[in-house]
Amino acid sequence: MPKTPMKHNPFATLGHQLGIQPTPTDQRTHGPSAPVPFGPARAVVRMERAGRGGKEATVVEQLGLPPAEREVWLKALKAALGCGGSIEGESLMLQGDHRKRLPAVLKDRGVRKIIVS
Repeated sequence: MPKTPMKHNPFATLGHQLGIQPTPTDQRTHGPSAPVPFGPARAVVRMERAGRGGKEATVVEQLGLPPAEREVWLKALKAALGCGGSIEGESLMLQGDHRKRLPAVLKDRGVRKIIVS
């Protein structure tokens, strides 16, 4: 039986049995040898309720991203956290309190310094 490069995929052996070759997107590198993406230098994360009828919103500020990149980052953060969100000015607004989970997601996206207040 041939070795598969996709040890994280439980269905990888089925592909080899059927003669299906993995696509380049399936051959991702994971672990400590994977390159860390380059991202913004810092991000400030805070939670606010003002003007939202008592509902919580997590605000991500000071990313310094151009408008097109803000859209991409917002979509990725919403998908990673499973929440809704929007762009207000230069800030990303996420529905709910995500101060505990958000720093790990931002670090994976390449943010070097994360301040949670």
